[in-house]
Amino acid sequence: MQLALKIDVATLRGTREGVPALVDILQRHAASATFFFTLGPDQAGRALRRVFPAAASAVLHHPSIAPRAGMTANLMSRIVPAQDIGRRARAVLRSVADAGFETGVHAYDLVDWHAHAALADADWTAAQLDRAIERYTDVFGEPPRAFAAAGWHTNRHALRLMQRLGFDYASDGRGYAPHLPVWDAELIRCPQFPTTLPTLDEIAAVDGTPADALAGELLARTAEGGYDHVFTLRAELEGLALAATFEQLVIGWKAQGYALVALRTMVQSVEPMALPRCDVGTGTVRGRSGTVFNQGEEFLGDVELPRAA
Repeated sequence: MQLALKIDVATLRGTREGVPALVDILQRHAASATFFFTLGPDQAGRALRRVFPAAASAVLHHPSIAPRAGMTANLMSRIVPAQDIGRRARAVLRSVADAGFETGVHAYDLVDWHAHAALADADWTAAQLDRAIERYTDVFGEPPRAFAAAGWHTNRHALRLMQRLGFDYASDGRGYAPHLPVWDAELIRCPQFPTTLPTLDEIAAVDGTPADALAGELLARTAEGGYDHVFTLRAELEGLALAATFEQLVIGWKAQGYALVALRTMVQSVEPMALPRCDVGTGTVRGRSGTVFNQGEEFLGDVELPRAA
């Protein structure tokens, strides 16, 4: 069984402090992961509710971890100029790739993507992706091959661009299995590897699980085995306040028999163009406000097509 670790990085502090902490945990336990980086301005402090929605509040403000969550630092970023992550944390970004971890694009301006991507037109979407690709190429010396939409928000223009711009795969949404997305009967040939497990803050929001019991709750959900999974964690949570919780998960998943891998490893274990074609659109996730990009049923899965004579 494979469990791919997808690490989203949204802020300068998450890049500078959370990412090295996660790299350390992964290396100590011989685990891998894919890091998806925000590469432009850090405006998260100006949009805390959007970047870290209500589901995260129960975790971030829990008395046992609030002092470690850096909320004061995040609040301060509301009143200081946005700092450029790709320029100010260039050495950290490159060190992740140098350590052998897969890297990809999360966003150029994460707050802008959160606010506008779902309803954006083709020109806006292309401009955002072009800036992200240009910055990624400048930092890493080669164009990106993997993309994970910030906040699980995307649109059909972005999906079309994934295949035109040469991305091998994307992990843009929530779902239950790898698939080729079909948006309003339009087949997109860039495969999607969706997040299949709830995030820790969603578990806290739905079940009221205390911070020190989150790992056990999630491990109980994967104990049955038999399925591959994708788990999304955030450098700003699991890399900082919930680092010990994440390490418990790593140990627990290995004990359950999961190979903790980068998404690239999962992609290489299948034939992408032979994946099922599934309708995609927007849907809701328990514990998370608003809608996200979501995997639906298999396209024409229940329709018997006429056979050729």
